[in-house]
Amino acid sequence: MRHVRIPLIALLLAGIFAAGIFAGIRMQAVAAAPAAGERVYELRTYTTHEGRLDALHKRFTDHTCALFEKHGMTLVGFWTPTDGDAAKNTLVYIVSHESREKAAESWKAFSADPAWQKAKEDSEKDGKIVEKAESVYMAATDYSPIK
Repeated sequence: MRHVRIPLIALLLAGIFAAGIFAGIRMQAVAAAPAAGERVYELRTYTTHEGRLDALHKRFTDHTCALFEKHGMTLVGFWTPTDGDAAKNTLVYIVSHESREKAAESWKAFSADPAWQKAKEDSEKDGKIVEKAESVYMAATDYSPIK
């Protein structure tokens, strides 16, 4: 009977330990989430159709950046990968917003803007540009120089 208790106690202790780890991770995630109304950063990654990266750069240069600013988005930076296949078809950029709520408002206004709709339509006369768009919202850490 003693042999049965040791594994059971070990199992219970492991469960308590795992629950503590999970709770700690969950608390870190809650602590990292921006408070209501706090500035958020949005990391966006666009993958273009083959041969269309230059068209995407042109659209951003000629139209998109100005329209982002018009609709309250702050441009942080734009990058292209330097290695592998992603160097041929990927744009990565960060914009910031006053809050998640403002981000939703900005994107809605941007999407509905006739200037954006025309720029998109004109730039896609030779075919669609963006194959896939990904977005991740981020909050700056307390120790981040950008905060």
